Amino acid sequence: MPHPSDGLEGRLQKFLQGAEDTIHLVVAVLLLILGSILLVGVVNDLVDALKGPYHEATIVLSTLDNGLVLFIVAELLHTVRLTIRNRTLDAEPFLVVGLIAGVRKVLIVTAEAEQSFRWDPQGIELVILVGLIFVMALAILVLRHATRPRDFTPLEDSGP
Repeated sequence: MPHPSDGLEGRLQKFLQGAEDTIHLVVAVLLLILGSILLVGVVNDLVDALKGPYHEATIVLSTLDNGLVLFIVAELLHTVRLTIRNRTLDAEPFLVVGLIAGVRKVLIVTAEAEQSFRWDPQGIELVILVGLIFVMALAILVLRHATRPRDFTPLEDSGP
């Protein structure tokens, strides 16, 4: 026998799902706008840097930094798209974004520290970042192995 609140509960669930989908779509549009602005900015900065007197290290650092930020935005957009499509929140895409962000920071810190590396602030930061990168990579590996064990089966010997 149906409960009198089933109709109300069903309508509430549909309303909340619609609100959730709307928020996801707004986030996706904002990420698209952000990615477009970043892309235009990276290209403009690169063109401007190549026009005048330039320092190779500055151009490479700036382009690398902004390019990896673009990559992070693209991965976040991919994560939102998967969330909308599957109607679930998966941890792996966020771990990938964190991994990219960690690698980005390591590259920037090591490039900036090339001239004057000091173990006090920079060395400690690098050790922590490398540890975080290792933990995130391990978490991705464990998560993939737990959710898709067939992807990790040993290759069969094809014979002579």
